[in-house]
Amino acid sequence: MAEDSLEIATDKVAQVILMARELDRAEPELRAFIDDMTEEEAQSLVALMWIGRGTFDADDLEEALRTARDEADHSAADYLLGSPHLSDHLENGLDALGLSAGEDEDDLIRGG
Repeated sequence: MAEDSLEIATDKVAQVILMARELDRAEPELRAFIDDMTEEEAQSLVALMWIGRGTFDADDLEEALRTARDEADHSAADYLLGSPHLSDHLENGLDALGLSAGEDEDDLIRGG
């Protein structure tokens, strides 16, 4: 269900999570990575972060996505990078939706 609604692959979320953990070192790369996403991917990432921080419940995914689309008048990278605990919120959002980026994160760490 959630996988069908989110328009971003978990491997891309995993990449954002890993770079957000190293924000002091990786901010320019993370900003460029988010800026290169499609509008739908960026909006899904924002909605996922909102679910992870408790702004929306997992059952409200469609509403979160709609709100992210409606409020997309700003840079998603600026907005997301301004959010404290971004990596935690994204992981919590995935968990709430019954998804995981753990294997993708492991692959990225191992370079595979």
